Amino acid sequence: MPITHHNPAGLSKPTGYTHVTAVYARQHVHISGQVALDAAGNVVGKGDIGAQAEQVYRNLEIALAEVGLNFTHVFKMVTYVVGLTPELLPPVRAARAKRFGDGPFPASTLVGVTALVNPDLLIEVEVIAALDDPDVPPPV
Repeated sequence: MPITHHNPAGLSKPTGYTHVTAVYARQHVHISGQVALDAAGNVVGKGDIGAQAEQVYRNLEIALAEVGLNFTHVFKMVTYVVGLTPELLPPVRAARAKRFGDGPFPASTLVGVTALVNPDLLIEVEVIAALDDPDVPPPV
């Protein structure tokens, strides 16, 4: 897959992300921000950022699989966390680490927000992935 990862000299050493990801692909897949809703639309893990992060990443796995992709195809990620504090980061990072392991990591942004669309939701994650297989037609 034509994704290259770069951490240029002169920038700080990244932890769990890559400063620059270059994509040489014919198709990009944009996954809408996923929240901690199950298939029935119920909030999973009310008040529990770790449980919500796990559900969010399960939802992302499902969305990526729909078009034949997985987390190795992700080159950009944006995470929104309600009331972000350092104490909220370990469970979010743990859920993410289950999917990305030791990398390579996508270019990433983590943003603290005051609220999401539902007051019971604590985290939302959106991703962009690359598909560059000429034998895989775009989904209809």
